[in-house]
Amino acid sequence: MFFSFLLTALLAITPVASPAGHAPIAAPRATASASLEPCKIYGSIYLETDPGRRSYCFGTVYVEPEEAFADLIVFKETNKLFADKVGLWADAPARDFADYVLFVTPDRGKADFAIHYTKVRSFAGCKQ
Repeated sequence: MFFSFLLTALLAITPVASPAGHAPIAAPRATASASLEPCKIYGSIYLETDPGRRSYCFGTVYVEPEEAFADLIVFKETNKLFADKVGLWADAPARDFADYVLFVTPDRGKADFAIHYTKVRSFAGCKQ
């Protein structure tokens, strides 16, 4: 038992050597807008409006009134099972049940990308 204790202590204090060129295990998420791809977001979405919870969100979005300037055209699905492609979003009842939590900002300059809601399901999708 004494030797297993010594082995455990030795493993606990020995630094783990990572192979060269590999990223650390818990790398922080980059905040640049280039790292966030709006064309891969679909499913259940919770839109956060509280500025105090902005740091807990996946990204920042601006709701564009004009379709021409939006990066993503979104159709609101009533059922999460039908929100299975890009631009098809289902409203999540709470943050914990959402696939993505996005912060809605009133300032276009602070957003990672812009969305526009459409009433036609076939128009939904990425504009890029």
